[in-house]
Amino acid sequence: MKTTGHRRGQVTVPPPDDAAELHAVGEWTAVALTRRAVAGQITATEIVRSTLHRIAHLDPLLNAFSAVLAEQAYRDASRLDELANNGGPCGPLHAVPVAVKDNLAVAGCVTAFGTVANSTPAGADCEVVRRLRDAGAIIVGTVRMSELGQWPYTETTHGGITRNPWDSSRTAGGSSGGSAVAVASGMVPVALGSDGGGSIRIPAACCGVYGLKPSRGRVTSAPRTAMWSGLATIGPISRTVLDAAVVGDVIRGNTPQDRYMLADPPTSFTVAARTDPGRLRIGWLTELGRTATAVAPEHVRAVRATAQLLADLGHDVTPIDVRLPEPGPAFLPHFLAGIREAADSVEHFGLLEKRTRSTYRLGRWVTPAVLRLAAIARDRMTAQVDTLFNDVDVLLEPTLAQRPPHAGALDGGGPLRHLIGSRPLAAFTSLWNLTGHPAAALPAGVDADGLPVSVQLVGRLGDEPSLIGLSAQIERARPWPAADVEVRELTT
Repeated sequence: MKTTGHRRGQVTVPPPDDAAELHAVGEWTAVALTRRAVAGQITATEIVRSTLHRIAHLDPLLNAFSAVLAEQAYRDASRLDELANNGGPCGPLHAVPVAVKDNLAVAGCVTAFGTVANSTPAGADCEVVRRLRDAGAIIVGTVRMSELGQWPYTETTHGGITRNPWDSSRTAGGSSGGSAVAVASGMVPVALGSDGGGSIRIPAACCGVYGLKPSRGRVTSAPRTAMWSGLATIGPISRTVLDAAVVGDVIRGNTPQDRYMLADPPTSFTVAARTDPGRLRIGWLTELGRTATAVAPEHVRAVRATAQLLADLGHDVTPIDVRLPEPGPAFLPHFLAGIREAADSVEHFGLLEKRTRSTYRLGRWVTPAVLRLAAIARDRMTAQVDTLFNDVDVLLEPTLAQRPPHAGALDGGGPLRHLIGSRPLAAFTSLWNLTGHPAAALPAGVDADGLPVSVQLVGRLGDEPSLIGLSAQIERARPWPAADVEVRELTT
């Protein structure tokens, strides 16, 4: 017997009936799982049992999950099986196990925000989790993040280090590191993350999976009116573009309390993933052109190779010489205000990490007047960037400036040191949180160091379908490999 007792109590997980089932379910996509379950080839209960067994097998090394919700998952699976047996309607995510970043409320589970400073379980699901359940998804657990989501590493003093499935000595990225690791290792096919400066795209790049940051206003933040002063949005991390598209269609849309709203896209994400995107104008760059941050040669090669692939696929591909705006002066006040807002909302402020309380004090200078000035600078940057999309439909660039660093990046030092050290991971991502444009990180192979390489696609505000369609076309032309954690790591 395996147990998931490493989180929130002891829950016995029976092994799969078929010895091959553990490996198979870990490889199936969300779309494939739903198709098999609806066809009666596998039950939701069998999927949950296999998923929980895989989590129990892999997570002691990788440390992705903050809570494993086995009992609730079995209850939900039983309900879905009864629905299917009685001919009831099955949703687009029927029987799909999903992990949820632990800053998103899951009923009965503490919304931890990567801390031990909260202790009261949520009384209800947040809106996106409710939508997942209505679509047939089974929430199997919450996954780790950096405290309050402030770092591009998933490391906390109380929860330890979340490990990269490709090399457990390397960071998984952050702040949605648990989401990316759970997906990359095959513990779940899809997970929800949130992205306020690269927090979906950075871990997706480090772990070799697909991460979509939707446009500002595309996905509700209810019951919150906004996340991180409008920097952050919720999005999917997955092993395939189609899976991300299906999840994106389920969670997108607004509620009356949302501060930022967008009209529905002209086509669904799922249709876009299954449709040729047509001939697009794609501009690419490999340098920031505004800072001294060096870009790893592996990432430069990946962008150039992807540009050539896109040209071969018939797109109009051109290198562009553009000086993108420096996001720091506008981003930092929003970032610090978001940390202070999140810290003020926890139940036990004194239980926050020392470095988090230092960041909180560092943000005292961000008064409402300072934040208004930062918002003005943000709007100017958005207008400047929008002119770029008069000439191109999609921008191609690196996701990261550096290779995934070694784990333990937050050991020692204060917030200023960590902010400076985080710069190479977020150098290409944070601008798009300020401007609100949609962006996706997608795998671009594996380099000689054995770690995945990623490129980033950025589109016009509200134009996720072009990004998704182009991402799916790249995936079909250049399938990406999966991390092999079971044999290489767990036998050590």
